[in-house]
Amino acid sequence: MLELLGLNAAILIVLVLIQWAISVRINDVSFIDAFWGAGMGLMALASWLHVPGGPGLLGTLIMAMTALWGFRLGIYLFLRWRKHGEDPRYQRILRKDREKGRFAWAALTKVWLGQAVLLFLVSSPAQIGILAAEQRDAIPPLAWAGVALWGVGIFFEWVGDWQLSRFKADPANEGKILDTGLWRYTRHPNYFGDACAWWGIWLVVAAVGWQWAAFTVAGPLFLTFTLTKWSGAALLEAGMKKKRGGPYADYIARTSAFFPWPPRKQR
Repeated sequence: MLELLGLNAAILIVLVLIQWAISVRINDVSFIDAFWGAGMGLMALASWLHVPGGPGLLGTLIMAMTALWGFRLGIYLFLRWRKHGEDPRYQRILRKDREKGRFAWAALTKVWLGQAVLLFLVSSPAQIGILAAEQRDAIPPLAWAGVALWGVGIFFEWVGDWQLSRFKADPANEGKILDTGLWRYTRHPNYFGDACAWWGIWLVVAAVGWQWAAFTVAGPLFLTFTLTKWSGAALLEAGMKKKRGGPYADYIARTSAFFPWPPRKQR
């Protein structure tokens, strides 16, 4: 398994270096967000192709869950980048390096390599679960529970992204805050969906063997942390507070931060 994981890591590094070269050429690293999801899908697919003797139904299930989540997210974020251009977050991260003429090195060390390590970590349940499942065809009840949780996550992420895209596409909503649909019950339905999807995948890996679940639990734990406390909701809301001011503060006061819940009544 270590040799196959090493092969996955080598594939990931090659893909990252190719994309880094492209980002240097176009002077923009923002499309790395699209690779975050798509790269995890590719790691799952690579693991599935590496299974000695061919994968069984259980490993195929893990691969399909990861690929469906990852490639959909990758396409969505790539199209968003093509429409809106460079992400202000990366402009801030690389501004000084760009001014000092060291954009290429900073893009590699501050963005691409760090993201590659985190991508490999977060997708470790899928990679190891697929390899450990080998030719197993039986799908235990715990795996079906994981599929159910994953399905909840897919619903929240896909519908949340769709609702946000429709809201932003309407010029009449310029300057307004989306507080309808799933966004009425959680300020981040897409992030909540991400977390549910990966905890669901992790549960399927637990059905393969609890030792593999224990070994890879850092993946969904870190993802949940980054979505809620680090570069996800926390960073996004800091920008929204500056941009929208009082109306967004009111939205925060009445709407659950992460887990879906009926809005609080305003005094």
